[in-house]
Amino acid sequence: MSHNNQRTLIVGAGIIGLSIGWELARSGGRVDLFDAGEAGGGASQVAAGMLAPDAELEFEETELHALNAESRRRWPSFAADLEADTGTDVGLRTEGTFIVADDRDAAEALRRRYRFQQDQGLDVEWWSGDEARARESFLAPGLSAAIWSPRDHQVDNRAVVEALQAGVRKHQGRLHENTPIEAVEPDARRPAVVTAAGERVEGDTVVVAAGAWSRSIDGLDGALPIRPVKGEAMVLSTTPTFDLRHVVRGPEAYVVPKNDGRVVVGATAEEKGFNEDVTAGGLYENLEGGWEVVPGLLDLAVDCTCASFRPASRDNAPVLGPAAPGVVAATGHYRHGVLLTPVTAQEIARYVQTGTLSDWVEPFQPARFDTVSSDIARA
Repeated sequence: MSHNNQRTLIVGAGIIGLSIGWELARSGGRVDLFDAGEAGGGASQVAAGMLAPDAELEFEETELHALNAESRRRWPSFAADLEADTGTDVGLRTEGTFIVADDRDAAEALRRRYRFQQDQGLDVEWWSGDEARARESFLAPGLSAAIWSPRDHQVDNRAVVEALQAGVRKHQGRLHENTPIEAVEPDARRPAVVTAAGERVEGDTVVVAAGAWSRSIDGLDGALPIRPVKGEAMVLSTTPTFDLRHVVRGPEAYVVPKNDGRVVVGATAEEKGFNEDVTAGGLYENLEGGWEVVPGLLDLAVDCTCASFRPASRDNAPVLGPAAPGVVAATGHYRHGVLLTPVTAQEIARYVQTGTLSDWVEPFQPARFDTVSSDIARA
């Protein structure tokens, strides 16, 4: 049986759902995407678009770093394919990233991070503040040290989302916006989704890519333990005299210049449920953290301030692969949704088409949480 004519129902049309839909549709599959709001309107819209596994490497996340690094490796060809298919420039920039310290304590923490990065064999360099400023003149004069991470890049996430929508439509994929999905009905042969309006739609496979809302879909019996982690960010507009060239990550905030003249400053992280208020405290934290490493920010006009919800799993790693009969998870990407887009789209599309799970996806299956819950039950 040809898998190409399979009908895949994708719950969630953020960057992850759209990218899986595009991969399936352009190889001949029939694709329907359902989103509670507008396609790409959630965390995909607010993200800073950093492709920075080396800068973001945490001490306990080496397995996740391998997945992140593989996805970064795939980004240039993924971007080229998407641009060729849709004619949209997705703003992939490869100037590298500075991780900087603004005082002695921060420099000590940075030095520990650098040693760990070196132990993991990453391509990073330790620079003095003066060396970093010689490469990036908009860095704060008082910076004591920096890690230069030449392979950590960025992409314009909004442009990617627009291109993916165009690509899905070009290949006859269907987008159902403002169509919340109430429940998923697992079934090995004909799984279905049920809309909030009560309509039942059957397909060959259901993919749950609903980000922070994945857990609230009925019918999966807690297979997707995803919680929302609120992030607030702000977007500033550059002036002719403000020409920041690199992504700058400080101890308290990151500053990301975009090709279209926007500068994204973010991002806080709070466990606040689905409270989407933009708060004075969040604005202050981002501005102060940004100003300490790139002082010229204070002269820029504020374009917008926003909040969104990163989807975090119990172990903060993505949840990828079979979640129930006929149902596949592609959620829980937490801080790495944009970075992990190519590897998630390609490997999940491959699984939907062939039924075989790649070694990349294997460690991140939803089943890893079953052992935790059964251990608790036995205790």
